[in-house]
Amino acid sequence: MSNTNPPEVFILIPGRTSRQGTTLNEGKFTASYVDETSTLLMNPDDMARLGLSKGDHVRLRSEQGQVELACQAAKAGELPPGLLFLPYGDASSRLMGGDTHGTGMPNSKGFDVELEKV
Repeated sequence: MSNTNPPEVFILIPGRTSRQGTTLNEGKFTASYVDETSTLLMNPDDMARLGLSKGDHVRLRSEQGQVELACQAAKAGELPPGLLFLPYGDASSRLMGGDTHGTGMPNSKGFDVELEKV
């Protein structure tokens, strides 16, 4: 690993995007859908502070698992500092717990993840 800084804790908010809905019509295994669901959006100031550029890879780690994926800056004002967005998909599912607390849906909003550059 090229990074010597310790991981930083962020809050991850998985969700759906309009592009994800459009590419879903083409299939979950198309390059467009996989690209959409495996790109982490970050606050531009957080990216600058961590020395990250569009397309750099980061590792996210939660209590349930870890993933490595590319990151890019969110549009100005879209994400406050300390908050990350990842479209629902394979990567976000690997970070969520399986306990549904009787709701049928695991906790998928606002959980802590560690982020480090890879």
